Amino acid sequence: FSTAIAITEQPVSVSVPVGYSFVLRCRAQGCTSLQYQWFCQYQSDCRLIPGATNQDLPIIAEQTQLYTCRVNDLHRNAVFSDWVKVEVHQCVARGLPPRLWRGEPVIVLNPSEQRVEVGQPLQLQCAAMGVPAPSYQWYRNGNLLEQQKRKKLWITHTKVSDSGTYLCCASNSHGEHWTNAVDVHIGEQNLHMLLCCTSPSVKRKIALLVGNNRYQHHPNLMAPVRDVFELSHLLEHLGFQVVSLLD
Repeated sequence: FSTAIAITEQPVSVSVPVGYSFVLRCRAQGCTSLQYQWFCQYQSDCRLIPGATNQDLPIIAEQTQLYTCRVNDLHRNAVFSDWVKVEVHQCVARGLPPRLWRGEPVIVLNPSEQRVEVGQPLQLQCAAMGVPAPSYQWYRNGNLLEQQKRKKLWITHTKVSDSGTYLCCASNSHGEHWTNAVDVHIGEQNLHMLLCCTSPSVKRKIALLVGNNRYQHHPNLMAPVRDVFELSHLLEHLGFQVVSLLD
């Protein structure tokens, strides 16, 4: 007969405020009775958690750490669960998370406007709480940035085409939330000189697109991001210089 141990429910990473209480869960199946033991890792120090021998591990969030659970059977077989991260936010604004928080993403750090010369690095940063921990997706001018799926957006060598309006969507199984939209200016001085030197006889067509995504008394909308993106492409094909703004 098989003595394999199969983990049927992995623990999940969370992103929570300091002092928040929650439970990490691990479930497994085997041919004999199973024993559980939780471990944590802070920086490079990995240690057994005394007394943490149940399927559930209650935690009061104090500092960001990694956790894993070892499952043993009576034949000395053992498997480890996935390592999960408990990210703890030490400084959270008053009123966050909401009183009846169910774990939906809550933005705790918005990106800030940037002015960068061509060829210099660009970094935008955001953060959100959530249970499970949110995943991230960055957008520029309503256009999904396929490679930018972390809290930090990083471009090593910027180009003028990297200019635009950026925002990030944090999402988990409970929903999604968007950061504030911020403008990024690449090579602003060079662009200003180019516009000043343009012959006044040349007429330029400029289109300003404004998409409202967040309303005070209405749920967040998805359509404005997509609409602004599609309209900007259409207008660019018609010869317009397009400026896209969100919220």
